[in-house]
Amino acid sequence: MARPSQMIKRFLPKSLFGRSLMIIITPLILLQVVSTWIFFDRHWDTITRRLASSIAGDIAWILEEMSPDMSEKARAELFARARRHKGLQIILRPNQILPNRQASYGGILDSTMAHALQERVRKPFMLDTSSFKTRVVIDIQQAEGILTIVVPGKRLFSSTTYIFILWMVGTSLVLFAVASIFMRNQVRPIRRLAQAADAFGKGGEMSQDFRIQGASEVRLAATAFNRMRERINRQIRQRTDMLSGVSHDLRTPLTRMKLQLAMVPESPEIEELKSDLSDMENMIEGYLTFARGEGDEKGVEMSLSELVTEAVGAWKRNGTEIDLHIEEETVLILKPTAFGRCLNNLIANASRYGEHIWIRTGKRRNAVEITIDDDGPGIPEAERQNVFRPFYRLDESRNPDTGGNGLGLAIARDIARAHGGDIELDESTQGGLRARIRLPQ
Repeated sequence: MARPSQMIKRFLPKSLFGRSLMIIITPLILLQVVSTWIFFDRHWDTITRRLASSIAGDIAWILEEMSPDMSEKARAELFARARRHKGLQIILRPNQILPNRQASYGGILDSTMAHALQERVRKPFMLDTSSFKTRVVIDIQQAEGILTIVVPGKRLFSSTTYIFILWMVGTSLVLFAVASIFMRNQVRPIRRLAQAADAFGKGGEMSQDFRIQGASEVRLAATAFNRMRERINRQIRQRTDMLSGVSHDLRTPLTRMKLQLAMVPESPEIEELKSDLSDMENMIEGYLTFARGEGDEKGVEMSLSELVTEAVGAWKRNGTEIDLHIEEETVLILKPTAFGRCLNNLIANASRYGEHIWIRTGKRRNAVEITIDDDGPGIPEAERQNVFRPFYRLDESRNPDTGGNGLGLAIARDIARAHGGDIELDESTQGGLRARIRLPQ
């Protein structure tokens, strides 16, 4: 059975704006319910009782003024006085008798009016309050017949009820509108902060600091974000500068060695040294590429389909068998060179172990997926996370031709995460390995 707290959370809005409005609306509705209950329980009951008592008193006075030997002229004059001063329309229906049945009055108006007549008039009567807003008809049994008294509705119906409801609903709507505007202004900086953090996490560039505004807590968060972004950018610049220096320092002696080897007569030993130098350059380039990540490349809005098609076309021209299926055109903010390197690393990994590759792109829920399948031996499930570690290779040998340098998948995941996505490995339906790239839309 779900806990009460879990049930409450289930019905709460997901957004901060919605929850903030719920915090305001809930006590407002509760206040209205309590106020309405008190009004109808106290005010309506009290006013109705007083109005009914007043009408019953007027009817009792009329009955006391009437007498069995009263002349028609005197009775007509009494009825005219009652209409003129009390607003009561009185008709005497001679020789008629009320139905011999007990009437039940369940409504507030009916029961209050019936109780007042029983106390003041103390004669058989019947009530008709079906049109209480315009009139109430009261039949009273007299010796001469039935005395029908038509009471105008304004003497029993109080307009304060509608005035109270209109004021209550009107002020509530005004308060709700003011609270909505206020909460929207408070939530807007939080949304902007979330968008800025998401854009920065995807490698987006911000021309200026995030503007600090909103409540004090939001200002603190925005200040902390600006400082964090500045520290991260400073560390990236320092790392890039250091790697540029390391690259220059390493390439200079390698270039000098290549020039010296070029001046030496050809021999099998010299060819081996040249091959080793070439491998060293490739390894250094791979290490620097991994450490540099996506570098200073700017993200641009571009077609993912065109980027994938271009990468696949280059591999096809080299003789790799690839089946490409693009479900629909997709436009994302990407760093073309970096993401192209991510695709090339995954395709290279698939082509190294498989003979045929299948690539598919399409939208899945709120993300864009690129799946790369091969028909190779695959990777054991226990090793699928380890292969993303830098310099980790399933092939224990140090031969790059058989195991690579252990950086391809690490670089690919690093680039995918820099775009706000990730890479997962799974078993392919083709019998080999499936690499799935997920990118947010």
